[in-house]
Amino acid sequence: MSEALSRGPVRPRRPVRPLRAAAVAVALAALLGGTAAAAPPHGAGREPSSRAWPQRLVDRSPDLVQPKALTVDRSIGARRAAQEVRLAQQLYTFWNTGQQRYLDASISPGFRDNTLPPGRPQGPTGPVLASRTFRAAVPDLTCELSEVLVTGDRITARLVFRGHFTGTFDGVHGRGQGVEFNAIDIQHVGTDRIVEDWHIEDNTSLLAQLGVNS
Repeated sequence: MSEALSRGPVRPRRPVRPLRAAAVAVALAALLGGTAAAAPPHGAGREPSSRAWPQRLVDRSPDLVQPKALTVDRSIGARRAAQEVRLAQQLYTFWNTGQQRYLDASISPGFRDNTLPPGRPQGPTGPVLASRTFRAAVPDLTCELSEVLVTGDRITARLVFRGHFTGTFDGVHGRGQGVEFNAIDIQHVGTDRIVEDWHIEDNTSLLAQLGVNS
């Protein structure tokens, strides 16, 4: 008698079910030390598309800048996520227009800049003076909200500033040359407004385009 027959009848194996995408996400998050929100049961309030959901959080008011790309942590809930997306839109509308009312709506009176450049005052006065200085050199300065990432109480934004150097900066008069430089911001959101931030700008490219020695 062969070895296979001596073991008795062979039971058919159960087909292996493929892992659901949500289960894979949770498993990967556990391996990486993070967390992932489990997907709701089929038909139980699931959004029609993972890409469509963040776009529904955007304030489409024509006066506000619109993010070109948006990624949102679903675990914070739709209301909090929409609040943070709108704060980002208001803050960068300030940088896009220079109108202080958008800054006042987005940052707390106790706001703190954790990467304060030399000579810039701390608190809400700092962004106001920085905007005025930029616009004295580049009056048509615009701020493109290229990408926004909302995670917990943090907003990370990738920005592109553009305009023409027709004003004056550090004693240098512009000749109308184009200006374009990038920036990355991290904003910490409190109960209702931004309370602190960290930021870095590509000042090397900016000063080179302005023709100013760093």
